[in-house]
Amino acid sequence: MQSYPANRECYAIITVLITRHTEALIAHRLQTNPAVALLGPRQCGKTTLAWRVAEDYNSVYLDLESPAARDRLAEPDTYFARHRNQLVILDEVQRVPELFMVLRGMIDQNRRRGKNAGQYLLLGSASNDLLRQSESLAGRISYIELGPFNVLETPPAAQTTLWLHGGFPQSFLYSEGQSMTWRNDFIRTYLERDVPTLGPRIPATTLLRFWTMLAHCQGGLFNAADLARSLAVDSKTVARYLDLLCDLMLVRRLQPYQANVGKRLVKAPRVFIRDSGLVHALLDIPAEYNLLGHPVSGRSWEGFVIENLIAAAPLRTSPFFYRTADGAEIDLLLAMPGGDLWAIEIKLGQYSRPERGFYLACEDVGAARRFVVNPGDEHIQRGNGVEMVGLREMAGILAALERKPVSMPTQTTKRVKKKAAAGL
Repeated sequence: MQSYPANRECYAIITVLITRHTEALIAHRLQTNPAVALLGPRQCGKTTLAWRVAEDYNSVYLDLESPAARDRLAEPDTYFARHRNQLVILDEVQRVPELFMVLRGMIDQNRRRGKNAGQYLLLGSASNDLLRQSESLAGRISYIELGPFNVLETPPAAQTTLWLHGGFPQSFLYSEGQSMTWRNDFIRTYLERDVPTLGPRIPATTLLRFWTMLAHCQGGLFNAADLARSLAVDSKTVARYLDLLCDLMLVRRLQPYQANVGKRLVKAPRVFIRDSGLVHALLDIPAEYNLLGHPVSGRSWEGFVIENLIAAAPLRTSPFFYRTADGAEIDLLLAMPGGDLWAIEIKLGQYSRPERGFYLACEDVGAARRFVVNPGDEHIQRGNGVEMVGLREMAGILAALERKPVSMPTQTTKRVKKKAAAGL
């Protein structure tokens, strides 16, 4: 397996060189919206990306986890008025919910002065909490989600490392042992520090057991009753635990596609831990050979593929799965912005063919395109309109459908083009 630099200097250099696909979108949204909210789990690179975008602006940055930064906002109206001609970047903004009403007033004042865009860049790591708090900014704010690194942002040779270590920048770039240590520390920090700050009083050991159970049944149908019995709590409590991890953008609830096909459909969501590296840390899978021999390997690969394809898909794409009581199944069903349905079967074996249930499911939903995604790099046409493609190519097909922003600030455009020409 290819190893990546572990020292801090190399980490910093490589992190800067990796271009995040969201960078151009943020720059575009700041040209057309007063405020942009960048949502993503902790340590996924939000702050680094915000600073890169801010290179094209006269900007000021505040980390609201810092008491000193919060002290500077003791009189927020005065502070924001003083910096009205700058892009104000507020990190972990959900920590100070009372700011949103102040921001609404400042945005409206700035609009009256002729400044209609590029006022505030808000960074948050608790999606639903931030969305609820920012309701007062309706019509003034645009939301963008940033996940960990994906296959289109990392070298082709690093796909196995990305799957094993996950996409959090430090975990991805560290060596095998250091990466596992980082992920274990990351999990502990979330349980002992971040969860309590959100309000719910959940014992760290209980939530760790729940999180580990989800890793064991990665991609399985959510059965609150079974999990509740194992944890000795009730089903409502288990549902609350799941809501919390989804809110922190660590777990995905993949909803079933409901179609009027005259068949009994599965109605429970499938649950995935979104970063494959966290799955492997929770299950103590340190190396590639351990992973390939583990019962979770196929479902881990499936979750890894799903996250990468959702990240690459055009805006306004809705992801689902499809399953009937008779065994017809589609692992990932993408409802594209134009209305077409793309059916995707996910296989860990490079030459594995889809099962009969996949073809039946595609007929049920009227899939416009049908793919089997595997770890390889060949594109093979099969019968019944099925295309067998590698993950990276499939992600590229989806990313190519996204309409490029009309314009970007001049310096950002030059920087992106320069890196692209250098192959970075």
